[in-house]
Amino acid sequence: MMKTLLITGFLTAAFVSAQALAMEGVGLGGNPEKGKEKANQICQACHGLDGNGIPGQPVWPKLAGQKERYIYKQLNNFKNNERWNAQMTPMAMPLTDEEMRNLAAYYSSLPQNGGTAEPDLVNLGEQLYRVGNPQSGVPACSGCHGPTGVGNNLARFPRISGQHSEYLDQTLKLFRAMERNNDPNGMMRGVAANLTDKEIAALSSYIEGLSQ
Repeated sequence: MMKTLLITGFLTAAFVSAQALAMEGVGLGGNPEKGKEKANQICQACHGLDGNGIPGQPVWPKLAGQKERYIYKQLNNFKNNERWNAQMTPMAMPLTDEEMRNLAAYYSSLPQNGGTAEPDLVNLGEQLYRVGNPQSGVPACSGCHGPTGVGNNLARFPRISGQHSEYLDQTLKLFRAMERNNDPNGMMRGVAANLTDKEIAALSSYIEGLSQ
């Protein structure tokens, strides 16, 4: 039953993703300059002045180059207690809708500095990313996040390429443990449920090394 649900969910996701490609650049009307002002006030301490994170704190994600609609969704989820984090939830709660749109526009406009993969994890990570693991029911990540990991703006599938592997590892384990549940239709929870620690480590490292 679980495999049937996964297959159905990902076929639906692929259809939505294909329809969304033509509208990839559609924004939310945010003002990047105002977003920068707000980011410098409340965001840069954890996400860096350039949105690429803070050295020595790889569990705090890069926001530079992230999809605008995904950032906006996550901020709303934090604000409405649909996703919880000790740092982010109290930061997001006071934000207005305009401020969230501005922040999303700002961070999505910044260049991401990319990352590197551990050579000994590349083969397994690439196999999982591009093919999945049919034996355990894990679909290919590229189906939603694209061959280079840049995601899809309209479908709100995030950019994952170049992201800190430590953050990706932590996030997949939160989905697997059902401690994060703001993924549409439980898609990520369904994927992560069948991933081993070894597979998560390989995937996270490989994705960090993906570049656009």
